[in-house]
Amino acid sequence: MTVNRRNMLGAMALTGAATMLGPIAARPARAGQVLPPGGEGGIVRIWPRTPPGMPDGGVEDVFVNRNQGGGPDDIAWPHVADPVLTVTPAAQPTGAAMLLIPGGGYARVAVGRRPTPVARWFASLGVTSFTLRYRLAHDGWAAGPDTPLQDAQRAMRLIRAWAPHYGYDADNVGAMGFSAGGHLCGMLATRFDAPSYDAIDAADAQSARPKAAAMLFPVVSMTPPLAHAQSRVELLGEAPSPELEARYSLERDVPAHTPPVMLGHAADDAVVDVANSIAMFQGLKRAAIPSELFVIEKGGHGAPLFADDGEPELWLRRFTGFASRHGLPVPVV
Repeated sequence: MTVNRRNMLGAMALTGAATMLGPIAARPARAGQVLPPGGEGGIVRIWPRTPPGMPDGGVEDVFVNRNQGGGPDDIAWPHVADPVLTVTPAAQPTGAAMLLIPGGGYARVAVGRRPTPVARWFASLGVTSFTLRYRLAHDGWAAGPDTPLQDAQRAMRLIRAWAPHYGYDADNVGAMGFSAGGHLCGMLATRFDAPSYDAIDAADAQSARPKAAAMLFPVVSMTPPLAHAQSRVELLGEAPSPELEARYSLERDVPAHTPPVMLGHAADDAVVDVANSIAMFQGLKRAAIPSELFVIEKGGHGAPLFADDGEPELWLRRFTGFASRHGLPVPVV
């Protein structure tokens, strides 16, 4: 199986016309219900009603084709009204689950409706996976730059609340993010307990702290020249203050309760400078957080995570060992 990195993750150029979906207000409240039943998994809404802080005038889900001829699921979402998790259950659960956070430069969420290759791979190891389609700050939500964090925190809490249904241990939930999704994964790891929304049900009593986290080719800093320009503008606006830049530059504030974090980056990444991962690693070490950093010489942004024969490449394999050492029951491959 050949996995094309452009069809998986990252902040790539989009092609094709946008498709509008119905306004969120027209949909029934179905949080916790898997839709559709059966198959490889389902799509689950994470908020039982309208998500917090809907802007005046509302937001509509919009998806676009990413690559000409890329197939019906080769899409990305420049506007998200209804954040969801795509569930990829493990047939033989090991007791672990993973939250997967795709990228898109905070301008879009680069993910289709079907389980991703990474999600299917984790499921094959016995790890139930949940891929997050999160809201974007540029749509004017009241929480501003914390809007994606609201969705990531809520997703982690729901994943723990659903543990009995899917057959894993609520304590054993990790997180992995890619590109701008790596920044969101880093926000979740460092600010999992930061109040970002009012509790709405019993699931919000759960912890949002990942047991272990992986940030792959991540956006980390929001301070130029290290910052990824698109992510910075989309998350913080055209002219953020130095204080706002500092608040969302993850390497600057790594709390002592941050979970273990693994980082992976390519030295020749021309989209997000490898110095982002190096800065994050240094911040983790200053805070004495267990951490590893793997830098490969070549691979570019969104370096392939699978070889042509379908076998996992370095970062996925190394994460299984890293996560296992820190108590997440993921088979080491």
